Amino acid sequence: MTFVTYGGVTVGLCILGYQLMAWYPGFKALKKKPLPYLAQLAPFLLGWVYGVLAILGVGGLIGWAADTALWISNWLGDVALVWGVGGTSGQSATGTTYLPLTQAGGGVLLILTLVMTAAMRKYGRPLQLGTWCGICLGTSAGVAGFAAVPLAQAANWCGDNVYGAF
Repeated sequence: MTFVTYGGVTVGLCILGYQLMAWYPGFKALKKKPLPYLAQLAPFLLGWVYGVLAILGVGGLIGWAADTALWISNWLGDVALVWGVGGTSGQSATGTTYLPLTQAGGGVLLILTLVMTAAMRKYGRPLQLGTWCGICLGTSAGVAGFAAVPLAQAANWCGDNVYGAF
């Protein structure tokens, strides 16, 4: 498993900031009709949840793709931090607890992969950015990393109940 560095977290936060600024309709519009505008964030959020679960998967093609995306993000972020602001590369930003998906949780991840593939035609860019953001922030020690544990538990629980493995 590839662990996230400060560079990977920076890339994830940049993606999140980009998406929020591209989405933000303005205070008055958001105050007047919040639900239609908040609904526009749903594809990004679905992608983020999928990205977090993908990085928590421990193997297979999906896990390899998520680890590769995280490795590239770590490298890009570390290069930007070192050459952009004079930081140090390779500092781990991974949380101390790591809850991988169980076999049943992996089945839920596979089902979500097929759902994401079908949804990609309609919601391409927000799903892609959300997935990348989730991969970068899923195992971080920050707030996004704390959200990964309940997501993994929910996927494992859902898989246990769907497959009947108690």
